[in-house]
Amino acid sequence: MKPQILIVGAGPTGLDLAYSLARFDIPFRIIEKKSGTGTASRALAVHARILEHYQQLGISERIVKQGQPILSLDLSDGKEVKANLKFRDFGKGLSPFPMILSLPQDEHEDILVDELNKLGINVEWDTELSSFTDTGEGVKAILKKEGISEETADFDYLCGCDGAGSTVRKGLGFDFPGGTYKQLFFVADVETEIPEDEMEKMDMYMDDDGFMLYMSVRNDQTKRILGVVPEDLSQIPDIEYHHIREYVETKIKVNASHVNWFSTYRVHYRVSEHFSKGRIFILGDAGHLHSPAGGQGMNTGIGDAFNLSWKLAAVLQGKAAPSLLDTYETERIAFARRLVATTDRAFQTIINQHLRGTLLRKVAVPYILPSMFKLAFVKKTGFKILSQIHINYRDSALSKGKAGKVFAGMRLPWIQFADSDNFSPLQSVDWQIHVYGKASKELLDFAHTQSLQLYEFPWQSDMKDAGFQQNALYLVRPDGHVAVANKKQDVGVLKDYLDEFKLVAFHAR
Repeated sequence: MKPQILIVGAGPTGLDLAYSLARFDIPFRIIEKKSGTGTASRALAVHARILEHYQQLGISERIVKQGQPILSLDLSDGKEVKANLKFRDFGKGLSPFPMILSLPQDEHEDILVDELNKLGINVEWDTELSSFTDTGEGVKAILKKEGISEETADFDYLCGCDGAGSTVRKGLGFDFPGGTYKQLFFVADVETEIPEDEMEKMDMYMDDDGFMLYMSVRNDQTKRILGVVPEDLSQIPDIEYHHIREYVETKIKVNASHVNWFSTYRVHYRVSEHFSKGRIFILGDAGHLHSPAGGQGMNTGIGDAFNLSWKLAAVLQGKAAPSLLDTYETERIAFARRLVATTDRAFQTIINQHLRGTLLRKVAVPYILPSMFKLAFVKKTGFKILSQIHINYRDSALSKGKAGKVFAGMRLPWIQFADSDNFSPLQSVDWQIHVYGKASKELLDFAHTQSLQLYEFPWQSDMKDAGFQQNALYLVRPDGHVAVANKKQDVGVLKDYLDEFKLVAFHAR
């Protein structure tokens, strides 16, 4: 079949977009100018919302098995532990994945590439996008292989997952407003002399000199260290690990017997003025850059990919109006802007060496934070934000209504039963109707005529606690967000909604 979509970039965002499209049987090509997957850990955190997405795609078990849960965080000043936060069952009752998972980005990418290979799909390495033109009827792209041979190819849509220096974003002429932190940061993977006893622990050091975050990755003798280069060392040209070795060993007592890799970088916070134009879209770092606070960047890019994939599939298969694609930008750009603002404030506080930073280190961390973290409400709220399960598209054109405390646009609340949960049906990656209670005959008949899956869940008290209203109608999108919430099972409302976007159910493989 002729490829309908060109994916530019094979980082986590591009690979997830590719695998999601493959589930919908959409033919595509995915190109990457590098010669293979990454060789460094870089992004580590995989949050619950992304694991829920991987569960829908059938690969969450492999991801979780290869990763390492982070169960606690020690905060110290280099002399003693000032506070300890426990993350065991952090999100208990909120998600089938009530944790923060650590998985090095290179291993993450290798898994996605392998899963694509199982489907007979290969990434085209050493291939880059030279230029592109949106003709109105499609996209004409010029590709360059190994920097030499050129090829002209036609596609229906082009998706730029090509990082901060995105050729696609620049080709569209989008501004990329934001800023850059003045500090020079470093990241290193080192082999330690002494094995780590607590692989599931993460440490953060803060004092008047700065901060470092460090944790075990891959095995009990490999540490990932991220921090701020001290000012008196930041002017060294081509700085290497040996320049900061004494600083690291003095502050956090991590002694490196071997340095796997080391890099310095500037942290940016930016959001593109648009995420789409005509038949062209940008995703991940091509559209938004974040501080490392909360490990949100990679997770947000993967979220972009899943949001766009099912919409592209529906339009290309003639099961939705092209206007459905307009909701990608409105939904994802609003979240990206909120996230950049939030992570910027948090990050500024952590790295601030003046009043706010001092108060954080000497008052909030040792005294206030541990006490607050013992409160169920605080842990619950914290997990919702960090895990991204709080993301909602309430203002989207695709969101209609409210029933109970569940409003259209929010991610479907998770309910666990004795031997299953209400997320199991989401593995169809299709439109479906949920009724928590009893469905009317009229609704059952309508669902049958529309080939819509309908799931009735016998009413139980914890459903009300989760926000559901008994016997209400919830139309759920392929990505697990609520599209329609209706108290009265009004089939007319459902019919009008499907007609508005010319929606037809489709079945992913």
